[in-house]
Amino acid sequence: MAQNDIRCPEGAFQDWTIPQDWQSYTAAEHAMWDRLFDRQARMLPGRVAPEFLQGLDVLRMSKPGIPDFEELSDRLMKATGWQVVAVPGLVPDDIFFDHLANRRFVAGRFIRTPEQLDYLQEPDVFHDVFGHVPLLANPVFADYMQAYGEGGRRAAGLGAIERLSRLYWYTVEFGLIQTDEGMRIYGAGIASSHGESVFALDDPSPNRIGFDLQRLMRTRYRIDDYQQNYFVIESFEQLLAQTLETDFGPIYANMAGQPDLEVDAILPSDRLFTRGSQAYARSKAT
Repeated sequence: MAQNDIRCPEGAFQDWTIPQDWQSYTAAEHAMWDRLFDRQARMLPGRVAPEFLQGLDVLRMSKPGIPDFEELSDRLMKATGWQVVAVPGLVPDDIFFDHLANRRFVAGRFIRTPEQLDYLQEPDVFHDVFGHVPLLANPVFADYMQAYGEGGRRAAGLGAIERLSRLYWYTVEFGLIQTDEGMRIYGAGIASSHGESVFALDDPSPNRIGFDLQRLMRTRYRIDDYQQNYFVIESFEQLLAQTLETDFGPIYANMAGQPDLEVDAILPSDRLFTRGSQAYARSKAT
């Protein structure tokens, strides 16, 4: 939800927040939320991390219609001290990191149209709220997100935001987790996408690789289609420990002399869950 070199829009506060203006949503917009919610709610059990489903229950997100951020924040604040704030779109990196570091999750207020049912370029309220917010009710993941925001502020001073953005992409947005019941989704970009919820777990095309911090931060990613590599964590505690206990400064310095890795790369040192065929990506390239 971050971007550089953009000006604060007219009508937004200095921290780029705006009123959600929940009363202005139309019946059609609420119906679109319900359509998306119902579709994902039916298919995610058995696919998504149990903590995600627990978050839906704790936050009472099955209530029909687009959630009111104020009501949602009241429940979320009681659970983990987080709140949801509306923004007009993509925000600058420093603003984004500051909100996370202060336990504020920024969310777009608009919702996609029927023509954008399965894909839109900029995250909407369904991606931001349905995809991200349930896990913010989990104390460990909530702490990870705050630690990421604090790490982002440090990365900015070291000129390493691009490296750190890959950690967000491959965990918060497109992460998988290995549980006792099998591999599950936890990344918001997957959990909010009907197609990628199937692709990420079931399709033989992508590589599924054990989480390795430096390897992940060297890896490019796709913004225009399903991922070719997914990284698999062992637990949310692993993510939090990596963020809190790692001195990222030497890591950034070490990576400065190393080339980026392509989106489908496999290294000899990788711990592979799945060696993908990359058939899907090749079919789209022809």
